[in-house]
Amino acid sequence: MKHAGDKALDALEQILARLRGLEGLRERKRGVFYRKSAAFAHFHEDPAGFFADLKCGKDFVRFPVNTPGEIEAFMREVRRALAS
Repeated sequence: MKHAGDKALDALEQILARLRGLEGLRERKRGVFYRKSAAFAHFHEDPAGFFADLKCGKDFVRFPVNTPGEIEAFMREVRRALAS
């Protein structure tokens, strides 16, 4: 599964904008978010769709982000991770 390219990131712009609005996150490169100095979230594209890797504890967890429900589930986990 490859990292999301420009075209994929264009399609994910709604999610990127929401992440940019969260305090404590910094977008070092388009679609790659850091919390302090540690990688926090990034995106992948695959024939099966788009996916987000989110740092949950010490590991990254992969979330599908193709439907409104999947996006909301991902954003809930982002908020939960930021609160911890």
